[in-house]
Amino acid sequence: MKKRIRGRKLGSNPGHKWAMLRSLVTSLIQHERIVTTLPKAKEMQALAERLITTAKKPDKLHARRRANRILYTAEAQTKLINVLGPRYQFREGGYTRVMKLAKPREGDKADMAVIEYVDRPGEIRAARPPTIFQNKTLEEVMAELGIQPAQNTEGVDFEADTDYADDEKKDGK
Repeated sequence: MKKRIRGRKLGSNPGHKWAMLRSLVTSLIQHERIVTTLPKAKEMQALAERLITTAKKPDKLHARRRANRILYTAEAQTKLINVLGPRYQFREGGYTRVMKLAKPREGDKADMAVIEYVDRPGEIRAARPPTIFQNKTLEEVMAELGIQPAQNTEGVDFEADTDYADDEKKDGK
């Protein structure tokens, strides 16, 4: 009887499994959304979340060296430290989302899933805001983050600055 076995086997030896997970996490950081099988996505989710938590820490040199042990490319390592770490500065976990797809894979009917980072442009489903911002107005959040409100835009003709306004004038509309 097997007891206290952590993680999924994923049909391979431990060396291949680790290399596959490293490759998947590197691709996830580069593309911010990938499609893979459901067990691989669930197994990779923990590794991706640990990397983001490491990237959020103030000691960036140590975070970069820890990420270097896992990620394959320098571009992914730089994106993790410079883009993803600051993006999730106020979120306490839950950086990724795994969603099972309706259709299985054609060849072997394996369950497929999408794994993506939350709070990013183009995400499939909008994420709940971090807990420190949930009961505040937009102005309070912007002030806390140091973002200045937009200047007064009364009397500004936004259509005059767009290309499609010129196209409609040419078409005679």
